[in-house]
Amino acid sequence: MSTRPVFDTPSTVTPGLDAAWIARTVDVALDEDLGPAPGRDVTSQATIPPSGTGVAELVAREDGVVAGLVAVREVLDQVATRLGLPVPTVTFHAQDGDAVTTGQVLAALSGRTQVLLVAERTMLNLASRASGVATATRAFARELEGTGAQVLDTRKTTPGLRALQKYAVRAGGGTNKRMGLYDVAMVKDNHVVAAGSVAAAIRAVREMFPDVQIQVEADTTAQALEALASGADFLLLDNMEPELLAETVTAVREREGRDGVPAHVELEATGNLTLDKARKVAATGVDYLSVGALTHSAPILDLALDLRAP
Repeated sequence: MSTRPVFDTPSTVTPGLDAAWIARTVDVALDEDLGPAPGRDVTSQATIPPSGTGVAELVAREDGVVAGLVAVREVLDQVATRLGLPVPTVTFHAQDGDAVTTGQVLAALSGRTQVLLVAERTMLNLASRASGVATATRAFARELEGTGAQVLDTRKTTPGLRALQKYAVRAGGGTNKRMGLYDVAMVKDNHVVAAGSVAAAIRAVREMFPDVQIQVEADTTAQALEALASGADFLLLDNMEPELLAETVTAVREREGRDGVPAHVELEATGNLTLDKARKVAATGVDYLSVGALTHSAPILDLALDLRAP
């Protein structure tokens, strides 16, 4: 008798990944792999009869943190629809956000073999990439335990997969920054040049988009204090060495709650942050470490689909 856990819903990550987004993304991925809908797999459809059945296991080939299991059923549903075959059944033995070990079975799939094999690569592409991001994020989250700081992602994501990668960051124990250019204003040096000053840039955003928060990038203590005086909601402290970062944090904290400055200003460190530097940076008193590598450089987690005898 199996002692593996069984989960109806393969995720406890909040907020979850939008079902409509999953459906659109899977549809595009299948068109890539099979050609325009309904598409074809010339190997599987030639060598396996439509009536053939099989059992497959989704297995971790290395230790890590799993994410992307929420897309498995959608991939199977869409493949089955394209082939005009019944949808396989899935039993999940892990959930997004779980730490997994080499050889661990994450899900068992049973149904028409054609569907299982046609769906294989799309499932693995999505889950392996998401799991790689979750694994990289978990490493930072563990390193920051007890510091009071959290690891954040950035907009340096794979085009078309931002929602999945930011979901994977949440699965790994990280926090999402802004989702795009539309939900938070980020005033950087080029915006300051274009607007004429930090104050002018902030004023322009407030006038046109009064509903958004404004973050300002600073790479010196003076710039950080100027941004505060100009009405920034929170600060991005860019490429500062820990000593300068600590000085800047102290200077900002001394002004909190005075002269219109919020009682607590959120401070985010960014710029070439690596795992070995994380605790030292967190010790400066920043609230967040922003790490683009979580999404732009994390290697995949090796997952596989192994076909078993029915």
